[in-house]
Amino acid sequence: MRIEQLQAFVAVAETGSFQKAARQCGVSQSTISRQIQSLEADIGTELFHRTASAKLTQAGDRLLPHAKKIFQEWSSAKSQIAELLTGKQPELCVAAIHSVCAHHLPPILQKFCKQYPEVQLRVTALGSDRALKVLRDGMVDVAIVMHNRWLANSPEMVVEVLYNESIEVLMAANHPLTQYAEVPWTELVNYPQVVFKDGYGMQRLVQERFARQGKTLQAVIELNTLDAFRGVVRQGETIALLPHSALEDARKDPTLAIRPILTNPATTNSTGLDLGLTRQVVLVTTRDRLLIPPIRHFYELVRELHISSVDLETEELEKV
Repeated sequence: MRIEQLQAFVAVAETGSFQKAARQCGVSQSTISRQIQSLEADIGTELFHRTASAKLTQAGDRLLPHAKKIFQEWSSAKSQIAELLTGKQPELCVAAIHSVCAHHLPPILQKFCKQYPEVQLRVTALGSDRALKVLRDGMVDVAIVMHNRWLANSPEMVVEVLYNESIEVLMAANHPLTQYAEVPWTELVNYPQVVFKDGYGMQRLVQERFARQGKTLQAVIELNTLDAFRGVVRQGETIALLPHSALEDARKDPTLAIRPILTNPATTNSTGLDLGLTRQVVLVTTRDRLLIPPIRHFYELVRELHISSVDLETEELEKV
């Protein structure tokens, strides 16, 4: 059964004529006749009495309300999809890691809202693994997260690398590790740590790094906000390994100190980055969502702002 057959059936039933139905549908009368015959073959009985006027049989009378409903639903679905593809979308949902929400997204959100005032923008701060899962489940449209190749490696996913950043040590201003300009890994293992909760990419990254070193991570507290990290760390000997962008507010706090981690030559690449002590932040969506104008535009805004910020950072480095 095809939608064209139902359209022809409803047209003949409403007009009482194959000829009038053909004019209404914009096709030839023979086409209408073939569609009705095919529908009758599918159902297994005649739907019209072939008299001077096309009158419904008992079976046709039973089918008519269902056919109208199906055809109306199909027309509504086509209309909604057409509106979606032309940019008429009621909301756009974004999931992003906390540091991105705090420092990178605000100017993007402001610009997008001015350009698409009719689209309700919903932003949720989530851990990377959780954000990718809700993206795959269709609960959000875009995710800006720490890369997880196991969750983002599928044909429908579009992954754009935004930046790589170093992992640094957050500690109290009077912490013993402040004596080091760069903290050795052999010293990190001696102190209890505050870590992100399960489902956050940073917890996985830190645990994997300690495992590669053959060391045990002393994780004493699990948290999920940067404010909480700063509050706990400033109280004593507990430390936290956090990405550079997550430490913007901590750099302004005199009760806290930040130190880089001593580079391990065994894991250093040609650019001098210790691959085990960096995280990669990516922009992720699905191919079908990029066909929707508001999502595509938001995606491009994130990419453009990142490119501009990278160029600015490069210019500042060249001046030094």
